[in-house]
Amino acid sequence: MKYLIAGLGNTGKEYAHTRHNIGFDIVNAFVRKHDGNFRVDRLAYVAEIKWKGKIFICICPTTFMNLSGKAIKYWIDKEKISIDRLLVILDDVALPLNKMRIRPGGSSGGHNGLKNIEEVLGTKDYSRLRFGIGNDFPKGQQSNFVLGHWKNEEEPLVKLKIEKAVEGIEGFAVQGITPVMNDINNIEFSL
Repeated sequence: MKYLIAGLGNTGKEYAHTRHNIGFDIVNAFVRKHDGNFRVDRLAYVAEIKWKGKIFICICPTTFMNLSGKAIKYWIDKEKISIDRLLVILDDVALPLNKMRIRPGGSSGGHNGLKNIEEVLGTKDYSRLRFGIGNDFPKGQQSNFVLGHWKNEEEPLVKLKIEKAVEGIEGFAVQGITPVMNDINNIEFSL
């Protein structure tokens, strides 16, 4: 049983650990927890994790956020992974910092990475884990906000949510999406 776990973000030091790169950070945390290593491969940083009889192909696309679909399509095809075993992890300004949501499908919600994935895959029916980053920015400053770094006081909550997101990836493969939705979607995370 193979799964494709795709964390969305942008490559380059200037984007590392920004709100928009939370997908990369979560996939990195999952790979570290399971003693994996990334290699540079076609259109992505790639790691393969074997755990509980499952194989996780973990990718952080190097195509930049707005062309994420290209990398995801390549790895789905190459590894012969069905779309119902794809989990895309991304930031979401529509969710407050204390929330996360996992769903088996839905709209892009204006997220350019998801728009591109939908275009390339030709469907909205793939699972996504949305990591709430909040929308604490002045009008017209969304780009600066999402490409900005976490505030010091946000870091502990972000770390806690990353750990819960890693558990969500594990649950997605072992239990299926419904129990994970019940577990994650209703939590207001706090310290």
